[in-house]
Amino acid sequence: MAALPPFHASAVPVTVAELGASWRPGCPVGAAQLRTVRISYVGFDGRAHTGALVVNRRVTSDVTQVFRRLYAARFPIHRVQPVARFGGSDDRSMAADNTSAFNCRYAVAPGARRWSVHAYGEAIDVNTVENPYLEGGRVLPPAGRAFTDRSRHRRGMAVAGGSLVRAFASVGWLWGGRWTGSPDWQHFSKTGG
Repeated sequence: MAALPPFHASAVPVTVAELGASWRPGCPVGAAQLRTVRISYVGFDGRAHTGALVVNRRVTSDVTQVFRRLYAARFPIHRVQPVARFGGSDDRSMAADNTSAFNCRYAVAPGARRWSVHAYGEAIDVNTVENPYLEGGRVLPPAGRAFTDRSRHRRGMAVAGGSLVRAFASVGWLWGGRWTGSPDWQHFSKTGG
């Protein structure tokens, strides 16, 4: 196994223009509360890549620690790009197997309409195809259907006790894969929601 370059992370302020369609007036946080965190990650090709996540400034340290651990464990991640690159579309981002964080949107879950934790920049979805969300009989994204049998562990999957779940747990973040009825295997959040 070839040596990887050293892990790198940096956090910089983000502008409304950079947030594009992932933000709009009325969102629960503004650009001043968000940061773009550029991080190293290991791709499915086994090589080092650089990605970017937009997160709440309060969680930049958590995010850096999580991705440092994932990099050291060589946990494979398909891609890491802000949802703005997908026109603010959660569906398009998930279909691209993108790992992302901030997106000013409502929760997909049933019940009263409420802001998603992603709208606060305090949630990250990882490898969305390998870790789909099951909601009301739907598989999100649809390409994730091949990964709904969680007994077949494959690269990039979030599994209980696995390196992805442990990395987020190390900073106190909770995993949506623990939800009964509608597991969200891609979802990790500061608040547990």
